[in-house]
Amino acid sequence: MRPTYAGALCLLLAVTGSARAAPESMEEAWWTGPLLAATASTLPQGHGYFEPYLFDLIPYAHFDNHGHAHSVSHSNQFGSQSYLNYGLADGLTIGLIPRFGYLRPVDAPSSDGVQVGDLTVQAQYRLSHFQPGNWLPTLSFNLQQVLPTGRYDHLDRLSDGFGSGAYVTTPSIYSQAYFWMPNGRILRTRLNFSYSIASHVTLDDQSVYGTSAGFRGHATPGNSTFADLAFEYSATSHWVPALDVWYERDSSTGITGRYPSSAGSLASVALVSRSGPGWELILAPALEYNWNARIGLIIGTRMIVAGSNETATLAPVIAFSYFH
Repeated sequence: MRPTYAGALCLLLAVTGSARAAPESMEEAWWTGPLLAATASTLPQGHGYFEPYLFDLIPYAHFDNHGHAHSVSHSNQFGSQSYLNYGLADGLTIGLIPRFGYLRPVDAPSSDGVQVGDLTVQAQYRLSHFQPGNWLPTLSFNLQQVLPTGRYDHLDRLSDGFGSGAYVTTPSIYSQAYFWMPNGRILRTRLNFSYSIASHVTLDDQSVYGTSAGFRGHATPGNSTFADLAFEYSATSHWVPALDVWYERDSSTGITGRYPSSAGSLASVALVSRSGPGWELILAPALEYNWNARIGLIIGTRMIVAGSNETATLAPVIAFSYFH
């Protein structure tokens, strides 16, 4: 199920390697954006941007504390994540990121219909704007707030849980720059850094944190640090190969609470557990097709290729972008 892009990339590079000597202008280069790295640009005032993603998240291994991979049961988590952004003012963009999902495990009941995930609201303020011949990239400060709109506890079936229950605040610094290759084509790069801070979560009964019926307690999701380096090569105005290299480090998640004891006893059974810290390295190769400067399509794969104390997943992804 893993698509490959090496052949397509080699063909595009061969076709465009000596296609032009004159430098490509920024207006001639059309982009959809890589799979993972968000843009440092902001929208012009009064303009909107819509980009829905569809994916199938497939676990294929678990990396233990020593980084060794062990096989896991496969499942299909079909999901959507859409970016709806609006230029509130020149240099200031606001937006929403709604999420939906459906889980089909191999050894458990599937979701009871399409489930709502957590909702993210965001605002982005541009600090600088890239100009050809200038070393300064486009820089922006982005602030996201996750609202726990998805179900996460009181679950009749675990596959209905698509939320975290936590309010998660994520400040980020985004950067974007353009480089002209020897053949005149443009290489666009993005380098983003983020840090997420999660609130405590009250848990009852079966939950996405691994608790079961009767549990009463709390979870403390660990904070996370992210870094994403992305590349897009303007092979032609229409075709753009892209690659994300994502590194993530997650702090330990803790669970404290109690289960009711056996019948006839007034005591309860305490539970205190910690997941331990983890990290993961993600590669996301993709290929974009842009009809024009406003409409584009991207297809690719998000792959966790290394890590520690993390579940490795493979996720084919397709997204459509529209700027108005």
